[in-house]
Amino acid sequence: MSQSLSSLIFHFVFSTKHRRHQIPREIQPRLHKFIAGTLRSRQSKLLAAGGMPDHLHLLASLNRQISVSDALQKIKSNSSRWIHESFPELNRFAWQNGYAAFSVSFSHIEHVKRYIQNQERHHRKRTFKEELLLLLKEHLVEFDQRYLWD
Repeated sequence: MSQSLSSLIFHFVFSTKHRRHQIPREIQPRLHKFIAGTLRSRQSKLLAAGGMPDHLHLLASLNRQISVSDALQKIKSNSSRWIHESFPELNRFAWQNGYAAFSVSFSHIEHVKRYIQNQERHHRKRTFKEELLLLLKEHLVEFDQRYLWD
């Protein structure tokens, strides 16, 4: 093959440090737009974003030349800086150190989009911790509970 082609779609999940409620509902759309711009600058695309005051879900298509860890590092560091500059009252804002990343089949994109867009309804029944544990188990991700929470 004379060129390299890819379809790399991921569902990312990460929370605020200590799962503090630091993402007010009114800034969420602006935060999502900012993250979309961060991804665009790396030839990647945000397909869906949603979450709650203590965590974020992203569905993204990554350029084949950017790693998952590099994408998340840029998203988290740039958005944290943007929040501090744009909302001085959130000067204690911080993301947790880690993240969860799940590969998504092209045929499941719409299902994951709906899941992300229905976070508020979804969290009437389960906490972020319960949600993350369920996602990890569904994707057969091995983890040590001692290091899962900050």
